[in-house]
Amino acid sequence: MAVHLTRSAMNAIQVGWLTGPIFGKELRVSSRRRRNFVLRFFYILLLTLFVAMVWWAVVRYEGNAVIQRSRMQAAAQQIVVTISLFQFIAMQLLAIIMLSDSISDEVYHRTLGLLMTTPISGLQIVMGKLLSKLLQLVLLLAISLPMLAIVRVFGGISWGYLLSSLFITLTAAIFAGSLTLLFSIEGRRAYAVIIKAAFVLGVFYFFVPAVAGAMWQFVLPKFGISIDSGSTVFLWCVSTLCHLNPFYGIWEMTREMISPTGAVRFYWPLHCAIMLGLSALLLARSVAIVRKVALWQACGISDFGFRIAGLSRGANPQSAIINPQSSGVRRVVGPPVVWRELRAPFIQGMDSKNSRIGLAATVLALLLTYLASQSQGFLDQNFTHVSYGLLFVFMGVVCNAVFAATRITTEKESQTWPLLLVTSLSDYDILMGKAVSAFRRCLPIWGLLAGHVVLFALIGYIHPAALFHLLIVAVWVTCFVTGAGLYFSARFRHTTAAVVANFSLILGLWAVGPIVAGLLSLTGRHGDILAKYMWAHPMVQTEVIMAGASGANNAGLTLGALEYGSENVMFGMDRRAIGFGEMTTILLITAGIYILAGLLFFWLAKRRLRRNVF
Repeated sequence: MAVHLTRSAMNAIQVGWLTGPIFGKELRVSSRRRRNFVLRFFYILLLTLFVAMVWWAVVRYEGNAVIQRSRMQAAAQQIVVTISLFQFIAMQLLAIIMLSDSISDEVYHRTLGLLMTTPISGLQIVMGKLLSKLLQLVLLLAISLPMLAIVRVFGGISWGYLLSSLFITLTAAIFAGSLTLLFSIEGRRAYAVIIKAAFVLGVFYFFVPAVAGAMWQFVLPKFGISIDSGSTVFLWCVSTLCHLNPFYGIWEMTREMISPTGAVRFYWPLHCAIMLGLSALLLARSVAIVRKVALWQACGISDFGFRIAGLSRGANPQSAIINPQSSGVRRVVGPPVVWRELRAPFIQGMDSKNSRIGLAATVLALLLTYLASQSQGFLDQNFTHVSYGLLFVFMGVVCNAVFAATRITTEKESQTWPLLLVTSLSDYDILMGKAVSAFRRCLPIWGLLAGHVVLFALIGYIHPAALFHLLIVAVWVTCFVTGAGLYFSARFRHTTAAVVANFSLILGLWAVGPIVAGLLSLTGRHGDILAKYMWAHPMVQTEVIMAGASGANNAGLTLGALEYGSENVMFGMDRRAIGFGEMTTILLITAGIYILAGLLFFWLAKRRLRRNVF
């Protein structure tokens, strides 16, 4: 009896009952993948270089000990805050990408049904997949902890901030990973899972608080309902929304660390407990669904087979085998690769009707933001249209990067890539079809930007020249990101690796590059070269275009009178206004360079198209 109780206690402590052999199998596979070691190497390399540059730019000063110590504290705060915010964003993105094919990979290889014939439970499958992927993220967080602890010695940083930022980041990554794993169970394509997870998180973190604030400020007063900002109901609602939002949590803890006020409005242990509770609910739902999907596969039919047979979710799987429904043969119109890619829905599980409903809901939400801005008197100001322009360009870059990097890897994972290569299509036809399909998928996103500019150009708040300049930016961004994504998709075998590589290139060029440029410019050296580098940044170009061509004051000017300020680009080195012709020349030169780089990636993808097919 004592031996039995001892064994039960040891099993509970070892949590093997929770993860099962799936966790060990995933760890063995991860330990043999070279990309995980490469990721850790570049991660610690970038952190080291960043710390060295910040230290050199801020602390490099010859003076008395008091000034030197104050600069050391400023450098420590800048290093810790930037690394914490970078980890907060990066961990959630990596969690979404790494778990996008966690369950669908088993479905593709038809091993999920076989797993259910073993003593492995659905809970062990879900938790094993989740924890094995999150362990890689925990290792990245652990890599930065010694560096943050060393920097803390210079003062200005409390252990409370380090711990709170670490746990807020970890719980946010767990929640994002749990949501992505839930979508991965029924998602046939990794890019669809990534988009759905990012969209839901964006709605939960940003759209819901914005709608709640708009209802409190504009909608409820029209119905005679007024809630005072000092009432108990208002404070309770605000506190609930804040503790459900990790972005507010990390911002509040950072603000409290930089300028302590003594008034604590955010309790991070409560927030972490709430996020873990929500993650547990998502995982419970995943456990319930994964068994159903496994049973469908064990019966010889998948979710895709249900849609072919015209059956509902609650239908009997055996009825699809006994009474199959034959679908009509559809003729191929246009390039076959493009036709085939566009036959699939924009997001898995959504037909064309649902896609139109989603687009209509997006446009309606956008119109509501326009009305809110108009009620505040901001719609005729250029900073409002700068914000919209940056948002649309960011969405276009992200969607383009995901779609382009998944065009070929999804074929490899579904084992249809060899069949496509043995057809009469040439390598050029296949790649051009993939590129055109990626562009067609992103066309609604760029359409939002074009619609915004055209609408307010007709109203008189945006100059028509902005449409021409933004068209140049959209063209070169699409060519470069699509070419790079196709190369990585042909280079790697798995969707996760291709998406991570494409995002790494984009972040290296347009996130790490500006940070390095900004830090080195503080030293007073190479300021002109680094400032000119910023002109090749799509977000900077969008900001300059919209700031110079939007607003009631700028919309009525002639082309010769338009002036585009360069103070946000030149880092104070050459603050002058440039005209329409010079701005167009800069955009065309940048577009030519990036389009040539995109064509180079396209050529490299063509060379690797028939390598490592299996």
